Amino acid sequence: MLGATPMGDPNDASPRLREALATADVVAAEDTRRTKALASALGVQIAGRVVSFYDQVETDRIPGLLEEIRAGQRVLLVTDAGMPSVSDPGYRLVAACAQANLPVTCLPGPSAVTTALALSGLPVERFCFDGFPPRKRGPRQAWLRTLVAEQRAVAFFEAPHRLADTLADAVEVLGPQRLAAVCRELTKTYEEVRRGTLADLAEWAAEGVRGEITVVLAGATPTAADPEDLVDAVEKWVSQGVGLKDACARVAAEEQAEGTGTVSKRALYEAVLAARSR
Repeated sequence: MLGATPMGDPNDASPRLREALATADVVAAEDTRRTKALASALGVQIAGRVVSFYDQVETDRIPGLLEEIRAGQRVLLVTDAGMPSVSDPGYRLVAACAQANLPVTCLPGPSAVTTALALSGLPVERFCFDGFPPRKRGPRQAWLRTLVAEQRAVAFFEAPHRLADTLADAVEVLGPQRLAAVCRELTKTYEEVRRGTLADLAEWAAEGVRGEITVVLAGATPTAADPEDLVDAVEKWVSQGVGLKDACARVAAEEQAEGTGTVSKRALYEAVLAARSR
């Protein structure tokens, strides 16, 4: 079982998590001390064996946990806060269980990603999660360049001491007017959500920020492509035997997929005919 744990407020623990903590034969925990503290705050007595399951020991622990599951033991995996496998240990154990044809279930609950998306005030009908950005400036800017035309909202985690540099790089690569939200200490006593342009948020973060951070970037706004600039691309398809209407459809789809702009098939068709008549 994967169990989502509270990010801050113990009252966010689900009844199923409380029951699992009390009844599991084995509790695999990213931090055994924090898991025991959570159980105490919930008034739950952990009856099973508690073992550590953090990044450095994850691979070594998996064979033993698989044997426990094969023997019919109930194994609960929890991380320090939120959902296992989401930038936390877990996915390797799930993959190993799937490969061994062993059952896996999830006790849903808190997640910093979905909580931040909901609080961002940004359009998040479509989104992606990108973990932690690269720590060094060069790779981080290269990562940001992949988001220039990304039309989905993008959620990611960041360490508080790197937030100012990441936001400054985002201003440089994505532009100062791109909207974003910085969510700090979600569900905790000093929860704070800052919303605004990247320029505003970078200026705020430069003064120093503490706590656990989740950032949500607004998706890029699609721009209208100039059909005349795409005539050659259409004619290239036509020269390969594709009909004019189909060629226009392909180029329009390519522009949409690459995020470089939007253009209608009709506008392309008319632009090609106009160019041919010159």
